[in-house]
Amino acid sequence: MKHADNIQNKDKILEKVLPEVAFDGWHWSLVQRIAQEEGMSADDLRALFPGKLKDVLAAFSDLADRKMLETLQEVDPEDLRIRDRVSMALMARFEWLAQHKEALRQSLQFWMVPTRKPCGVKILWRTADRIWDWAGDTATDYNHYTKRGLLSGVIVSTTLAFLNDETETLDNTRAFLDRRIENVMQLGKIINKVKRAS
Repeated sequence: MKHADNIQNKDKILEKVLPEVAFDGWHWSLVQRIAQEEGMSADDLRALFPGKLKDVLAAFSDLADRKMLETLQEVDPEDLRIRDRVSMALMARFEWLAQHKEALRQSLQFWMVPTRKPCGVKILWRTADRIWDWAGDTATDYNHYTKRGLLSGVIVSTTLAFLNDETETLDNTRAFLDRRIENVMQLGKIINKVKRAS
């Protein structure tokens, strides 16, 4: 299969799986049933998701990233401050995920299993990387990794706040995110002062 076809087929499966995850949880048998109903063979399904649930949940995160970037297509990041670019991107992601909160909650539980954590960290890093790329970050030195590492921490803590946010417009999530970004920016200023003094 071509890469574009792969993504399209993954999205088709996820579109049908996600509404049921809230009731049944993430189970490979659920994915198999949906694939069969969509006329997909067992071999095709294995080709799409060779790592089974790991790959399904990685595709879920990738879909959330792409929905985020679609929302941002009409926005020129150059018109915004850096902190506002990051905030806007993350809130676009959370706004799409609002319809899939239980699936997100259960995906976090899946990635918390020690043997799965390394893969979960890579997926988290990919989201942070995409946000910084959209925001116009071109750093190639240690700043490249520092920014993505710090943003990964912001994403994790804000996701937990998001899952507990009962407001329709995600006001609590936005307020929490703004505070976290402010904390990170203050930390960055402190680090820079230490470097200049050393």
